[in-house]
Amino acid sequence: MLTLFHAPQSRSTRIVTLIDEMGIADRIDTKIVTIARRDGSGGRDPANPHPEGKVPALLHDGTLITESPAVIQYLTGLFPGTGLAPNPGDPKYGAYLTWLHWYGSVMEPVMVFAAEGIGHPALHGTFRGLPEVTARIEQALAHGPWLLGDRFSAADLLVHSPFAWFGNMTPDVPVIRDWVARCQARPAVARTRKSDARLMGRHAA
Repeated sequence: MLTLFHAPQSRSTRIVTLIDEMGIADRIDTKIVTIARRDGSGGRDPANPHPEGKVPALLHDGTLITESPAVIQYLTGLFPGTGLAPNPGDPKYGAYLTWLHWYGSVMEPVMVFAAEGIGHPALHGTFRGLPEVTARIEQALAHGPWLLGDRFSAADLLVHSPFAWFGNMTPDVPVIRDWVARCQARPAVARTRKSDARLMGRHAA
């Protein structure tokens, strides 16, 4: 049995969108949990198995998978016929894995540091900065409309997501802005946004 622990309008939102894109919603039980929010609302939910009370968390027959890149890799590997990731052996599979792990290891830390105005030579030496993040994405998109070329994948879904949350941090680079707009225009995004808004309203009530 597969169970996703999801808090609306959070990092797990992109996993809900992924599940929609993959057409596997009927294979996964989604449990809504609370999380501690930046505005001080919410709090850790005892029903959430994530060790730090965060989302996403995916439970598969007693095996726990946490952190967005790992959950994405797990689901696209578990359901290889859904078209959201190259299969092992495909020449683009290595690039796909690289984008997932680059996001978690480099891109998100860089964007959090930049958003909070945190800077230090050690951080830049380890993660680089926004110019390097921008250059890497721009270089990839020079070869096609998506990160892997002519095919939308879960890598696009993950890597574009912070620009969808923080539009003011989207680089003023036409090829990147157009890519973010293409990602956001996908029907699954609209459905998830509507579902999350409904869930947030229910939670507030």
